[in-house]
Order: sequence, then C-alpha cells, then structure tokens
Amino acid sequence: MQFPKTFDDLIEEANTLALYKKLIQQLNKDFLLANIDLGFHEDVLPSSLKLMLHETVFKLIQEKFTEYLNLLYIIDVPENDVKALDGDDTLRLSDDIAFLILKREWQKVWFKNKYSS
Repeated sequence: MQFPKTFDDLIEEANTLALYKKLIQQLNKDFLLANIDLGFHEDVLPSSLKLMLHETVFKLIQEKFTEYLNLLYIIDVPENDVKALDGDDTLRLSDDIAFLILKREWQKVWFKNKYSS
C-alpha cells in the first residue's frame, strides 16, 4: 500500500473510498483520548479540517508541549518521521505535524476498512 504524500492526495483517496467521515471519526476519537478539546463535525470541509488541525497543533507546540507529545503518542505518529522534520520554523513544523497526524489516522482507517469482516 502506497500512502498519500500530500494533504490533497490523502483527502482525494479518502473521498474516493468513501472513508472521509471515518477519518474524521478517528481524529475525534484520538483527540478525545488525548484530552484535547477539538472535535470536527463529520461534514467539515477538507480546507477547514486542515486549517483547524494546523492551528491546534501550533498552539499545542507553543503553549502545551506535554499535551502535544501525548497526542502524538496516542495517535502513534512515527517518532522517526517527527525527528526528520525541521524544527526551526514552528509554523512550518506544525503544518508538517498536522499532515503526519492525518496520515497516521488515515492508515488506521484504511487498514480497518481493508481488513474488517
């Protein structure tokens, strides 16, 4: 399985497979587990999803770093992927992390869909 390389590719694949709502549900579930007050409506536009996720990650990095690390742990974002990012620009870093979060959540949804009976 080749996972998407960009946000647009990920959203396109989720819509093609009719799994966009499942992706949103998975995000909501993991954010709730991480005790982060962010819930997406299932009909959220992809552009709004990207913006809200980016803003939330940026605020977590700036103001609640422990909660940010906890979120990455709960979602199971690969540590090597995070370490490979450039941390000099927090705005760019938060955008990259938001994509890693979405990509990992997409993997969960895709595997559940592919291998559930």
